[in-house]
Amino acid sequence: MIRAGATGCNPLDSIGDRLMQVTEINSDGLRRDFKVVVPASHLDQRMQDKLTQLAGTISLPGFRPGKVPLAIVRKKYSSSVLGEILEAAVNDAIGKAVESSGLRPAAQPKVEITSFAEGTDLEFDLAIEVMPEITLVDFATISLVRDKAIIADAEIDTVLAGVAERNGTTEAVERAAAAGDVVVIDFLGKLNGEPFPGGAAERYSLKLGSNTFIPGFEDQLIGLSAGDTKVIDVTFPEGYGNESLSGQPATFDITVHEVQASKPAEIDDELAKAVGMESLDALKEAIRAEVGRDLTTASRLKVKRALLDALAASHDFPVPVSMVESEFEAIWKQLEEGRKAGQVDPADEGKSDDELKAEYRTLSERRVRLGLLLAEVGRVNAVTVSQDDINRAILNEARAYPGQEHLVLQYYQKNKDAIESLRAPVYEEKVVDFILEKASVTDREVAAEDLRREHAEAEGTATDEATSSESGDEEESPKPKKRAPRKKSAE
Repeated sequence: MIRAGATGCNPLDSIGDRLMQVTEINSDGLRRDFKVVVPASHLDQRMQDKLTQLAGTISLPGFRPGKVPLAIVRKKYSSSVLGEILEAAVNDAIGKAVESSGLRPAAQPKVEITSFAEGTDLEFDLAIEVMPEITLVDFATISLVRDKAIIADAEIDTVLAGVAERNGTTEAVERAAAAGDVVVIDFLGKLNGEPFPGGAAERYSLKLGSNTFIPGFEDQLIGLSAGDTKVIDVTFPEGYGNESLSGQPATFDITVHEVQASKPAEIDDELAKAVGMESLDALKEAIRAEVGRDLTTASRLKVKRALLDALAASHDFPVPVSMVESEFEAIWKQLEEGRKAGQVDPADEGKSDDELKAEYRTLSERRVRLGLLLAEVGRVNAVTVSQDDINRAILNEARAYPGQEHLVLQYYQKNKDAIESLRAPVYEEKVVDFILEKASVTDREVAAEDLRREHAEAEGTATDEATSSESGDEEESPKPKKRAPRKKSAE
């Protein structure tokens, strides 16, 4: 039964005071506070029932199985059983508070026992932070522009030239090395004048400009000819894989054996066949399709960011403090791990931890707000993720690793958690698609290079910025001006 309390509070216990009384004593924003009283008689009865059950199953020396006297069972097991009973009482109270008042908890409720001794009533306070009420705007009022890139023939020619370069040959030349040439060298690396492990090789072929070696190494070989020797100075970057070399100055003794000029392959049907295509025309079409997919992805990300910015601007509601704090802690942990690895966002340099924490807390709140918003859109409109959706996502992941597709597929076949990790981003994209279908979207033609440049600039300030899932607490990403540290992008 539900009845009014003497103080005007609302008892939520539907069973009655004889078993448990759950009374709401405070409602402030998204926080709900309850006072819970579990009568000693109820606890004693549950203790008696549990001990009786144990007595019928346990075995102790000197007694037949199931014939241990209840008094002995009580003496031996009452402490552990009491812990189970108290935990069950707390869980029951949480269930009653949530069910009777229709709450949607945003995080695990907090419990504080205020009074308890064996043989007395159990009293405790229960604090629950709830999900906010979100009123969705009419998505038709959101106006967006979606870029459609024009792929010029020159774009295809540039990609073809790269294919020809990668499938070309080299020939020795009698001149100084220039960018793009291959030099055949011996090198010996030294740290504090002493050779270090892994720092030497003979007749190593290095393409200048490939950025294969540490910064500054290849540039110092430009201008050298066959037979030349040189000692070059470099500094290993912070966060280098070998910790003993990270950030350390070093020298390399260089001997040049040969300078080779690259000779691109002829752009013809033979080149196409060398890369698995039937003809040059087929190769061009494949290149155009691949370029088109890349540009479509860039356009999608751009309009998605614009959509999320519009959603954030048009919806104002309180966000659960616990969710913001959890998001912030995850971001800050990632930042600290990045620092240990020598990976620091240039935008964060020169800022104190207090300044960074303030920025990242603001970012955390935005991410949570957008995540809750996307989750609400999906919930209200019954957006779901099917097995076909997951299968397509796995295939898309596999296509990102040409030549290793079977390994990616095997990984997902053996790892159910990895499959489930795809559910949130797939759900996110389906919610975004749903909103885009309702919004006013105008297509405009743009040059491919302009779209690509804007995409690169946006990625430079990108951050995982929202949290969306079917349950309302996973992740999505718009792009604000502040970048969050991350191990991988959500987009």
